Amino acid sequence: MSPNVSEFKTLVQRFYALQTERIEAYKLFEEGHEAYLRTAPHYDFEHYRQLVHEITQAFSGISKEVLEIKERLHQEFDRPDLSEHIEKLQSKEKQKLELTAKLQLAKQNAQDHPEDEGCQEKIQEIRQDIIKNKEALSEILQDFKYDSED
Repeated sequence: MSPNVSEFKTLVQRFYALQTERIEAYKLFEEGHEAYLRTAPHYDFEHYRQLVHEITQAFSGISKEVLEIKERLHQEFDRPDLSEHIEKLQSKEKQKLELTAKLQLAKQNAQDHPEDEGCQEKIQEIRQDIIKNKEALSEILQDFKYDSED
């Protein structure tokens, strides 16, 4: 096995590890938001803002490293197919973060205005978008896995 092959495998494994870190960060984000909602009606915004700051930094660090892997796969390993999968993935991850933030706002709105049925509809709408987004992410990861094992 040439060092190139083992280096390639290490890079691919690191990519998967980063995706796992992203999932963990989302869990913390969701748990933190649920805790924030429990502080109603006098929301503990300071605490929540700190969480958002930390999560944003975590996502930013992960993205930066994922983009470095994307570059290396393209340049060093001549795998534009894999770097394209990562490109698509990054775009869907960005959308997922935006949808997650929208969902959090919608949940707070629904909590603050229990009489407004539109709030619940909005939550369901965003949840549907998140499901579609997760399906797309999963498909891209499948393609990446398939192509990287060639």
